[in-house]
Amino acid sequence: MSDVAATCDELRHVDMTRVAVAFSQARYSSPGGVQATIRPLRFPDGGRVLERGGATWEMPRVVVNGIEVLYVVEFRLPRFLLAPFDERMGTVVHEMYHIGPTCDGTLRRFAGGKPYHTGSRKRYDAVMGEIARGYLARTRRPELHAFLRQSLQELTAAHGGVVGLRFRRLRPRRIR
Repeated sequence: MSDVAATCDELRHVDMTRVAVAFSQARYSSPGGVQATIRPLRFPDGGRVLERGGATWEMPRVVVNGIEVLYVVEFRLPRFLLAPFDERMGTVVHEMYHIGPTCDGTLRRFAGGKPYHTGSRKRYDAVMGEIARGYLARTRRPELHAFLRQSLQELTAAHGGVVGLRFRRLRPRRIR
């Protein structure tokens, strides 16, 4: 993902030292459904604390290797790895594009009724596919995404398993 950010103008604002990549088990292993999510760790105003309706809410503080992360991108396995390679790359770009333009822990927003997918998720995904294809054409480091061409079974056989970070309780909690 660092190479994607460094290669694609549309994603150059993404500082991967502030993004944790995690995995969770999909409830069902069918290819349809959510393949990945991104969790911002700041409220829309950029703060960790928000007062609303007489209550005070706080976002969790997540530190990985001594660095506070502002986003957690979570891939749902095995569902993510059941998708074709092009779709996997599109999903990676899709989640990265949600990162706010200042990489401050907030999500990128668009005008209209669907502020996170430009009014049409299908159109949004088509643009993300274009960015992913541009990345694949321009990267000088194809070995960095080679593992995405493998199935879960191939990854498990080659590496003895798939291990990743898992985060719990990434939702805001009421503090008052």
